[in-house]
Amino acid sequence: MSTTTITDIRTIGVTVTDQDAAVDFYVGTLGFEKILDAPISPTMRWVEVAPNGATTSIALVAGDGVPATAAETGIRFTVPDAVAEHTAMSGRGVTVGELLIWDGVPPMYTFDDPDGNRFVIVEASH
Repeated sequence: MSTTTITDIRTIGVTVTDQDAAVDFYVGTLGFEKILDAPISPTMRWVEVAPNGATTSIALVAGDGVPATAAETGIRFTVPDAVAEHTAMSGRGVTVGELLIWDGVPPMYTFDDPDGNRFVIVEASH
């Protein structure tokens, strides 16, 4: 059996049509921090954002000029209070899904970025 030296997840890429608009959404609307914004060629740049204090960031990867297809990212963010965050996000104009509350399961809901990338907010277990 082989083993790995992989120890963590650093960055997850999400395709966006406009990196500046995506930064405005993630930083301006969601309150994330811009971790990195660096040119990687004359026509491309590498942009990463993350919630304050997070160890994993999201790379806002420029698409190929074709509008991004809405996608379930599989990314789950945690919050201390899903009900309060659902209300706050909705109030900031974020497209949020129904707040789901089931016995024995943490409250959760989905939200979409402007490119239709879908994420899930889950209340942190106590």
